[in-house]
Amino acid sequence: MNFIVIVSIFVICLFLMETFRHAYINITRPELKTVRKRLKRLPSIAYESDDVDILRRRRYSDMAWLNSLLGAMPGIRKLDDLILQANLEYSIGFFLLLTPLLAVFGYFAGHALTKGGEIVPVSIALVLGYAPFAWVRQKKKARMQAFEKQLPDALELIARTLRAGQPFAGGMSIACEEFNDPIGTEFQRTLDEINFGFSVQDALKNLAARVDCPDLSFFVVAVAIQRESGGNLAEIIENIAHVIRERFKLFGKIRILTAEGKFSAAILCLLPFMMALLLFVVNRNYFVPFMEDPTGKKIILAGFVMMLLGVLVMRRIIRIKV
Repeated sequence: MNFIVIVSIFVICLFLMETFRHAYINITRPELKTVRKRLKRLPSIAYESDDVDILRRRRYSDMAWLNSLLGAMPGIRKLDDLILQANLEYSIGFFLLLTPLLAVFGYFAGHALTKGGEIVPVSIALVLGYAPFAWVRQKKKARMQAFEKQLPDALELIARTLRAGQPFAGGMSIACEEFNDPIGTEFQRTLDEINFGFSVQDALKNLAARVDCPDLSFFVVAVAIQRESGGNLAEIIENIAHVIRERFKLFGKIRILTAEGKFSAAILCLLPFMMALLLFVVNRNYFVPFMEDPTGKKIILAGFVMMLLGVLVMRRIIRIKV
């Protein structure tokens, strides 16, 4: 217990020091925030060089020792890509320091509420510890959905600019001006990579790797093939936009057809809890033995397991991939 307290105090102090340092720098030198925001738009994929390395590297934390430590840990790159896809200004070091802080807070809060036992405090600690990454995943998912909705209009705009005689980079630049985040932001990063020396194919490949959107890969592959073999790029892009719109229509029909299954799954999941609450209110003596008797606890546990299996089966049934 003493070891947990010492580690908790250390993590809290480390997090507070990092927070105060960031706050002090942002207050005294606000121009650094603008510079860092512009630097994040520059390409983070670098070529190997044995002599001199003048290319920008992605930093996981502003603290040198923490950045080196995170760089050697496996799986950090995927978490950092998740933060980039969510377009958050915080570094991965911030989230890795926030996670244990919330977990420790949840653990002690659970102990203060339950006055004994380890199941509830540990459960609260796990939930609060995972909360920052769940929030990042939700932000990323919402941003990628917005990207998919904007993509057909952006592709049609690029196709019209190509028909008007503009170059491909000019069409992407106009799309950046006409669309807000996420299309405008991601296309602007691609243009920055092209301006800093990347080829169009490499910049588009980085865009496809940076954005989790299957429809975008059609556009990237089409542009790469057209630049190698030639062809009417404007017509190709218009066809891709048309295909994406038709897929959206198909997704809408699938959502309508599976709405009944989702509603049935929700009803079946809520029904046991509603019946338990009703029995507890109407006849408490009938329900209490389930909570006190060992056999009743086993029945409740078996019911949870069967309900979880039923949810997984129904999820597989109503989940249709296109």
